[in-house]
Amino acid sequence: MKDRRMNKPIFLLTLLLIPIWVSACAVTPTIPTATSIPVPTATPKPAWTLIWSDEFEQPDGSSPSPQNWVHATGGSGWGNGELQFYTNDIKNAYIENNMLVMKVINEEYMGRNYTSARLNTLTLAQFTYGRIEVRAKLPTTQGIWPAIWMLPAIGSSPVNGEIDIMELIGKEPFRVYGTLHYGNPYENQGSWFDLPESATFDQDFHVFSIEWEENEIRWYVDGQMYYKANQWFTSQANSPYPAPFDKPFYILLNVAVGGVWAGAPDDTSVFPQTMLVDYVRVYQFR
Repeated sequence: MKDRRMNKPIFLLTLLLIPIWVSACAVTPTIPTATSIPVPTATPKPAWTLIWSDEFEQPDGSSPSPQNWVHATGGSGWGNGELQFYTNDIKNAYIENNMLVMKVINEEYMGRNYTSARLNTLTLAQFTYGRIEVRAKLPTTQGIWPAIWMLPAIGSSPVNGEIDIMELIGKEPFRVYGTLHYGNPYENQGSWFDLPESATFDQDFHVFSIEWEENEIRWYVDGQMYYKANQWFTSQANSPYPAPFDKPFYILLNVAVGGVWAGAPDDTSVFPQTMLVDYVRVYQFR
């Protein structure tokens, strides 16, 4: 019979070596590499693209381009009790220094005491939606009423809509108005923009614009939005929206005198008065 005590050291040595071998053979875990998430391609925003403009680059003394503008004439008061007679005479609307000059003159003509100009694009250019932008320097004296606005190519205002891009009345030389007219029964909505630090609109040029989309119209002065509209109607509140502002409109430029809103000139009023227009531009999404 063999003495088993001689085998104990070998057995113990074997037990001591097992943890060392197991430790040496342990596999170091692999740290997974994060899979990069693809950055989604940004969808480019639609860009405003110029589709129509008048930069008034004709020679000095020229009439406004007959390819762009039609004169509206008359002295019926234009539904507002206005005091001027609109003429097609070059003395009331002409080009000078690459600008359109619209001049109001205190003179007797056709039973009125003032002459002025009213231009429109009715038969030449009509637009549905877009950014309409006008850079102008405005007249400011008691009784003056310059306007940059739009009317429907078909149908009468206000039931078929009216977009006033800019209106000023001379007794508020620091303020311009933007207004939407529509509906039967008639309604309107809008707001105003005041220049800071007692500045007035006859001191410098400013850019007056709207951005007109299918379900919203926004008003700006020098790129600063001051009003937006997105609810309106035509003949009744449940008429198909966005009528009436879903069809062609045309642009108007005019300088009125007097009227119910502006009031008549008084002893402080100074004439002649001019509205200087640097450009008229129309953009649409492309």
